[in-house]
Amino acid sequence: MDWTLFPIFLATCLAAGSTGAFFGPGDWYRTLNKPRWTPPDWVFPTVWTALYLLISAAAARAAPLEGSQYAMAFFALQMMLNALWSPVFFGLKRIGTAMAVLVCLWIAVAATLASLWMVDRIAGALFVPYLVWVTLAGALNYSVWRRNPDTAEAG
Repeated sequence: MDWTLFPIFLATCLAAGSTGAFFGPGDWYRTLNKPRWTPPDWVFPTVWTALYLLISAAAARAAPLEGSQYAMAFFALQMMLNALWSPVFFGLKRIGTAMAVLVCLWIAVAATLASLWMVDRIAGALFVPYLVWVTLAGALNYSVWRRNPDTAEAG
């Protein structure tokens, strides 16, 4: 791992994650009909912190390696989509549109994982928890979307 790159990738992750702080759940989210298996609010920042550390480590391992161009391109794409979800869901209150962003994010994370895996298996493995979390987030977003048809695209 290139430890000089790690803080750069971590700053990138934290910048993307900061949209979650700017566009937090708020009262609107608390009034939505959510499934019983929705994690408590404190779980989200805790999990994201751990994930951003893993994501940064994966990128710092792979970036200096020959053949990492696709992995880094997918990394940039998934970071952009990661940053976009909170403003769409919480800011614009567009649950259905956020679901579309999340589907694109899932594809981008899976492509990043596969690309990383081809360059460095440890880097790829470090992305597995992220894909699992985005899968859970997708299921939650979908459930909230279906349970709240009247507010799904309110804004």
